[in-house]
Amino acid sequence: MTTTVKTPRQEGDSGADRGIPAVTAPWATPIVTRHVYDDIVDRLVTAIALGVYVPGQQFPPERDVAAMLGVSRTSVREAFRKLTETGYLEVRRGRNGGYFVLADWGPTSAEHVRRHLIPNWAEFEVLFDARTLLEPLIAKTAADRRNPEDLTAMTSALASYLAATDHDASRRADSELHQAIAEATHNPILVELSLDLRTRISLNLGAEPYTAEVRQQAICQHQALVTAIAEGNGAEAADIAARHFTLSEGLIRALVSRAEDNDPTDALPVRPGQEAMS
Repeated sequence: MTTTVKTPRQEGDSGADRGIPAVTAPWATPIVTRHVYDDIVDRLVTAIALGVYVPGQQFPPERDVAAMLGVSRTSVREAFRKLTETGYLEVRRGRNGGYFVLADWGPTSAEHVRRHLIPNWAEFEVLFDARTLLEPLIAKTAADRRNPEDLTAMTSALASYLAATDHDASRRADSELHQAIAEATHNPILVELSLDLRTRISLNLGAEPYTAEVRQQAICQHQALVTAIAEGNGAEAADIAARHFTLSEGLIRALVSRAEDNDPTDALPVRPGQEAMS
């Protein structure tokens, strides 16, 4: 498609009227400079919108976020500053002070989410597919190979999950439970793959996406999954795992849809059989 550009003209000369071909000079395109902390802001706003961190929850220290994302503390500090200025975080002073989540969605959230998720969407589709293939295998193998020590670890983690009173306790127990199930396969490669998938789905920030509604579904599925593994019912365990690990996928797909309500030209396909969940 061609466009009309203005050229040097004399009075009364419209430029376009002279039939000059449209040309876009490369130096006419604005230069947009982005810093590492801009990318961190995009990721953290996306994580907050997903419920990886929820309002009222304390953010990890700068050094922990820097380690999780493989960036400098200086970049994280600047990202935290920007998130505070734009109302996503607040600083609390004192012995138990730090950065706390103030809001899960703001006027710029859709823009941040689109910038972080859409350019990486092909990787997320591969990740969703890998989980669909691998997690049922891990659950079935755990049901086939679990021993009394494995079951003790699972039931302890499940009890912690059921008793969790806040998001931090819930995320720790959830991680412990899925780690215990993976370790019940007695295959270190499967353990490593399971951990890697959980890390990636959390945007490298240490927790699966979360809502109160998803937690209620997860409670039922966790209980059923541990029961199936304890009874040695591999087929049932695999079926439960296949459904359980779509919870995070559904939240991510729903978030993209919400962000694209403000920019419908960037609509993404939903994989057949994986409709977005609320």
